[in-house]
Amino acid sequence: MHPLTKLIREDMKPALGVTEPGAIAFAVAKARKYLQGEVRKIHLRLNSGMLKNAYTCGIPGCSRVGSLYAAALGALAADPQKGLECLEGITEEDDRKAQKLVEAGRVSTELTQISSRIFIEARVEAESGWAQVTIEDAHTHITRIVVNGDIVFSGERKAQTEEEQAPIHQYTAAQLLEYVKTVPAPELEFIEEAYRMNFALFEEGLQSPKTTFVDFLLEKNQGKIFSEDPLNTAALLCAGAIEARVIGLDRPAMSITGSGAHGIIATMPLYALYKTLALSRESLLRATALSFLICMYIKEYSGRLSAFCGCAIAAGTGAACGIVSLKNGGQEEMAAAIRNMASSITGMICDGGNQGCTMKGLTAVYAAFAAAELAMNKVSVDAVHGINGASPEDTMRYMGQIASPGMVETEKTILDIFQEKMKK
Repeated sequence: MHPLTKLIREDMKPALGVTEPGAIAFAVAKARKYLQGEVRKIHLRLNSGMLKNAYTCGIPGCSRVGSLYAAALGALAADPQKGLECLEGITEEDDRKAQKLVEAGRVSTELTQISSRIFIEARVEAESGWAQVTIEDAHTHITRIVVNGDIVFSGERKAQTEEEQAPIHQYTAAQLLEYVKTVPAPELEFIEEAYRMNFALFEEGLQSPKTTFVDFLLEKNQGKIFSEDPLNTAALLCAGAIEARVIGLDRPAMSITGSGAHGIIATMPLYALYKTLALSRESLLRATALSFLICMYIKEYSGRLSAFCGCAIAAGTGAACGIVSLKNGGQEEMAAAIRNMASSITGMICDGGNQGCTMKGLTAVYAAFAAAELAMNKVSVDAVHGINGASPEDTMRYMGQIASPGMVETEKTILDIFQEKMKK
């Protein structure tokens, strides 16, 4: 197996609901497994990215939103064996019990630091004592478990130091494209599961009375899921799946870089082209591999939970490169598409996983199609301008730097706004 295939396989994971509430529930559920008796108290210590992203997230099976309810459900009903799908099968009774736990003031959160890396520390107190689980760098990567003061597990962090290079950064954009063109097709067949899962999530959103965008976008697409217009089809598929995810409908998304919305945006625009233009299945899988890798490339620079909307910028740029691939573009067109994306929506904020992700997803779809179409017609922003670099690698690195460290103050401001809203 090619090392890049392995990178994609390791990164591509199902996630039920928005990833951050799922990760919080997972951490709490893991701690709860070490305890006996009734849960008395839950305390979360979260970094800014985790706190922000979970602030008003919908939770599958729950009538409320946010980290407190995710934590309560994690203690009462989640199965840590299921990882980011741990909240699967939540019942109305579980929902009522979680509300009582939160309303009794027995669940609390604390901000630890402003950081784009993942950090969760979940402490659960019950009749038999207390247990604390620490997660760092990836949504289910446990680095420490303490039970009644005894360390029962200690693991290493995943994050690279400034001196270390992320595995994806060992490759150039040209090498990523060469891999996509030459890797044996059967090696990419696992990617098809992303389409099965994300389309099923879209269908859930289409059928749900809770969604807002999908009916209008369906009408705009001639009342069809797959019309002759790939752009309107892509907008419909992305918006339907993203909104279903952020409002907490009970179906998983296939995530990439730890985010279901990233996974949706990196795949569904390509699926729209594949269906509307009757392209080959193999070309779709190869284009999707490129989309995922470009998304991963940018996210390793920006951090997983910054104030920068990686869904639109990283996954959107991945989608633009995937569209170029489906249109038989080469290195020059791919580099041009990356520059066009860098010069357009870089800097879009992330204000948490919420219904606004649907609008950001639509923006990403429109930008990706425009960036790719312009690039295929030899139209692009020149490398001399703005944050574009002399190479695609430099451009993607600069895009990531806008997020981290560039948007640290933006992150603080977003959290200040959340605090003001809570007081009101």
